[in-house]
Amino acid sequence: MSAREVVLARIRAALGTDPVVPVVPRAYRTRGEHPPGHPALLDLLTDRLVDYRATVTRTAPGELAATLAAELARIVPPGGRVVVPPDLPAHWGLTDATRDDGSADATALDGFAAVVTGCAAVAAETGTIALDGGPGQGRRALTLVPDRHLCVVHAGQVVQSVPELLARLARQRPVTLVSGPSATSDIELHRVEGVHGPRTLAVVLVRPA
Repeated sequence: MSAREVVLARIRAALGTDPVVPVVPRAYRTRGEHPPGHPALLDLLTDRLVDYRATVTRTAPGELAATLAAELARIVPPGGRVVVPPDLPAHWGLTDATRDDGSADATALDGFAAVVTGCAAVAAETGTIALDGGPGQGRRALTLVPDRHLCVVHAGQVVQSVPELLARLARQRPVTLVSGPSATSDIELHRVEGVHGPRTLAVVLVRPA
């Protein structure tokens, strides 16, 4: 028998032939006091993201294309290439960006200076942006390999709590949760950014129309 089989056999023996399944308490808070997109949530989200060393730029729907162009000019070095999901909305104005067709491997994606995507939902309390591969988000590698991630968040996608966030995600898809730039610290608390994903996170928060 393998070690795995030994462990599982011991667990089965300990549980017996008629194990009792304990009741899982579900009295936790499932929603906040503010509806999605409430101004208080947008302020809280901005505070969380800035604390995580991300940048947040607010814009109006009609100014989104110009805001994205300005943000890319700020974070992308001269000559740097930008990649976007294949179904990124045309009115975002990124006509010069490369649309991902799924054929680029990690090495090829690393050649892009930045990626621009949308998101599925955002939890203001934790400053967590969720991507589930839905429209305008692309595959996971697209947002994990390039060094800079510019993410568009619409006000209506911002909820207060994590349970509200999870309820909005497609459960059959792999989910990426982003809370600021990728970072880790060693035992002496030396912070290193860009280890597990983009070292730069810029968020464009689109106000209600």
